[in-house]
Amino acid sequence: MSPTLLTIQTASPAGSIALTAGERLLAELNLDVRQTPTEWLLQSIGDLLDKTDVKKADLDAIAVVKGPGSFTGLRVGLATAKGLSLALGCPLLGISSLQCLAMQLPFSAMPVCVMLDARKQEVYSASYRWEGGYPYPVTEERVVGPELLLSGVSSETLFAGNGAQVYRTLIVRKLGDRAHFAPAFINLPRAAGAAALAQREWQAGRTFSADELMPNYLRPSEAELNLLNRKKSGNSG
Repeated sequence: MSPTLLTIQTASPAGSIALTAGERLLAELNLDVRQTPTEWLLQSIGDLLDKTDVKKADLDAIAVVKGPGSFTGLRVGLATAKGLSLALGCPLLGISSLQCLAMQLPFSAMPVCVMLDARKQEVYSASYRWEGGYPYPVTEERVVGPELLLSGVSSETLFAGNGAQVYRTLIVRKLGDRAHFAPAFINLPRAAGAAALAQREWQAGRTFSADELMPNYLRPSEAELNLLNRKKSGNSG
């Protein structure tokens, strides 16, 4: 069965939602605005459903990008997806933001190294190879300094993501003409790419309940670090 999916991407500064029926993209909205997803997400989902004449009851599953990425964006996206899942009684599908971006660079002959800016002079990163119309991960997802990441790259590589833009000068200095870069408009994950990955997850039966699907932050939040530091300070006292 080809599912009808609502896909939510709020892991990056530019948010995105998409409606798909099987492999057909019915509609997609991409927003790069100075607003949190809380301010536009629910209204935009309603607008997309209205404009495509898709009812909430028609949705077979809710797909959501689970990270890594913006902590606030991920929390809002997952909370919205889980709320809809519970209200509609449909399952969830969890998609990697890094693989989602690699999905936007089909049939690359070179390895695709995705770099999303994690701030603190670090990036969220993983590398992929295209095989059989699909980006297969060849490294684990990690948060890493760009210098250390690039020390492990020796062959011609296609770099993508806003982290590749931020550290482009460093990448070129380290790799020279072995470094290739995706066009600027591809450098943020899109819901349509996540929806294509979600189709595979659906067919493989890899669905989740609201209780089961967790965000993939890759590192603790500032609040968690502050709490840990306070505990350490208390113990040392």
